[in-house]
Amino acid sequence: MEKLLEILEEIDDSIDYEAEKALIDDHLFDSFAVINLVSELEDAFDIQIEAREMVPTNFNSAEAMWEMIQRLQEN
Repeated sequence: MEKLLEILEEIDDSIDYEAEKALIDDHLFDSFAVINLVSELEDAFDIQIEAREMVPTNFNSAEAMWEMIQRLQEN
């Protein structure tokens, strides 16, 4: 989770990722930020994020992203 938070901080360090629960729904991340994030996550965690995973529920919070990462690492 610490590595994920570091990646998120690099994208935008003005957001409290541990508290924020609506990164996508509140438009804190735009599509460009999500594309950058997906690339960073794939490289950092050696995962492949398929199009079907790119839904707001997987990216609205650091916790949701971490759950997705763990699930994808198991496959």
